[in-house]
Amino acid sequence: MKNSVIILGMFDTLPKMLQKAAEKYAELNVQYTKNKAGVFEPTNYHDMFQKSLDFGGGLLELGIMRGDKIGLISDNREEWEQADMGLLSIGAIDTPRGCDATEKDLSYILSFAECKLVIAENTAQVKKILSIRDSIPTLKMIIAFDPIAEEQLNDAKAKGINCYQFKEVQENGHKFRLNNPDKVEQELEKGDCEDLATIIFTSGTTGTPKGVMLQHKNFTAQLDELVERIYLIPGERALCVLPIWHVFQRICEYVIISQGAGMCYSKPIGSVLLSDMAKINPELIPAVPRVFEAVYDGIWRKMRKTGGITFALFKFFLNIGLLRSSMIRKMFRREARFGNDGIFFRWIAFIIPVILLTPLNWLGNALVFKKIRAMLGNNFRAGVAGGGAFPPAIDKFFWAIGVNIVEGYGLTETAPVVSVRPIACPILGTIGTPIRHVKVKIVDDNGDELPVGVKGTVMIKGETVMKGYYKRDDLTAKVMTHDGWFDSGDIGMKTINGEIVLKGRKKDTIVLLGGENVEPLPIEMKISQSKYISAAVVVGQDQRSLGALILPSKDELVEYGVENGLDTSDYEKFANSEEVQKLIDNEVKELVNTKNGFKSFELITKTDVITKPFEVGIELSAKQEIKRFAISEMYEKQIKALFA
Repeated sequence: MKNSVIILGMFDTLPKMLQKAAEKYAELNVQYTKNKAGVFEPTNYHDMFQKSLDFGGGLLELGIMRGDKIGLISDNREEWEQADMGLLSIGAIDTPRGCDATEKDLSYILSFAECKLVIAENTAQVKKILSIRDSIPTLKMIIAFDPIAEEQLNDAKAKGINCYQFKEVQENGHKFRLNNPDKVEQELEKGDCEDLATIIFTSGTTGTPKGVMLQHKNFTAQLDELVERIYLIPGERALCVLPIWHVFQRICEYVIISQGAGMCYSKPIGSVLLSDMAKINPELIPAVPRVFEAVYDGIWRKMRKTGGITFALFKFFLNIGLLRSSMIRKMFRREARFGNDGIFFRWIAFIIPVILLTPLNWLGNALVFKKIRAMLGNNFRAGVAGGGAFPPAIDKFFWAIGVNIVEGYGLTETAPVVSVRPIACPILGTIGTPIRHVKVKIVDDNGDELPVGVKGTVMIKGETVMKGYYKRDDLTAKVMTHDGWFDSGDIGMKTINGEIVLKGRKKDTIVLLGGENVEPLPIEMKISQSKYISAAVVVGQDQRSLGALILPSKDELVEYGVENGLDTSDYEKFANSEEVQKLIDNEVKELVNTKNGFKSFELITKTDVITKPFEVGIELSAKQEIKRFAISEMYEKQIKALFA
């Protein structure tokens, strides 16, 4: 299996990938990080690689050996990738998590992985780790990116933990390399594609995290084709807003590095994101769907507040764009197809309307869409949406205004990419065909492969599939077949051209009292199209009908209240008022009905408004997916009341 990667011209380990990039693109910038003044400061490929090797040398001096597990608890920053490439260079294995991880999660992850060293971002993370010291008997050292407070240094000393500063370890590593020429480089060369690179504990939408063991080849095999579908030119830049420890962000960084481009670290917060886009003017933005939803909501909010002729023109030209782009997709087969689509008759039906609509679309582009696209920068080529379902309405909206957002699909267990729409030729309603070295089949409950257009379980096989769950052979056996197929737990089907269309998660399926199976995600995405609704969670397991918990969009709801003379001074009271409940019920009924393609048993009969914003680590996973089990526990009384 190793040779298959080498023959394809790929790198067998991640540090070797960085080494080749540093040789080829030495003076190009690979990392851009904001300083305290908010200015992005660059680091070039040569310096990043040398800093990584210095850190690897520092770890060797501290006694870290090949195969040691190292906790890496930090959010996005340039030191993360330098530390990770450094420890991977000497054959160590990272066990990463973000700063939002709870003490309970860290206690489980770091002890279960038997980490002897933890790299922490700051004093707050050091404090968390020291508070759970007794549950991590293997822990001997902590390295912090930021200076550690005196109180934590004293606490660490009392608990037998040696603390070091990241820069200190790098500097000592540089001296180590001078005294031991090529020692780190020799360790790097020993690396094999079969070596374990990371143990990523799933952030968990279903409970206890599982440690996914990923080898170097799981990542490097993807680069054979991802650089064709998600292409960058050396020197171009991508804005990075995802959690750096998460597998989606990691493969994004490897795609960027392998093409000699630059990573610009930002945050998935609307105002920060747009400000950084203006500063960086990036070609690419990989992000979870909620980031693009926020941009979409921001555009609509701005247009509604502008009002008047501007808002009227926006809606008019958007409808023109939506209609024209829909016809063009049908004419050029740029949407999901499951059989003969009568292409000749489509051309006859649509060619004249498209010609007539084109001048209006040009005018809309000049007056409206061009200004919207300018918010994303002059160089913007595409956004990559992954880590969750991309709402169809938002997908069509960006397509209509000329913004290319391509949707991808993957799991932590597949490192993560299974498929992604190519930037050059995206197909609406799909997540593209499987990338090279990955096979996908759709099977029924008996494991038999299903034909085109028939819904079933998505099974995955290939170079990207994990080695297994760390120290949990029992859980590995539940998702892996004897011949190497991984059960994704997703429901999907294939198009006539082999693209994948996702329909939901098996674990999310709601079974009603009458035996009907309901996939909640399409219903939730439809409900969230309302400007008054930020998120929806469909419930109803073992009930006669469906209900939904509704999280309103606070700004829009308050604006509605003011316009209608309602008292909004106490938001909690206002949000739970009879007037708001009626508004929400009407919005849901307008969106989820049989006219919009929903079956009678998929209709929402009752709703309840909740007001606490969803937070990563509580209601949302790191990918900002809804953690249904957590919400079911948090709102148990409200859910019961819906069906009382």
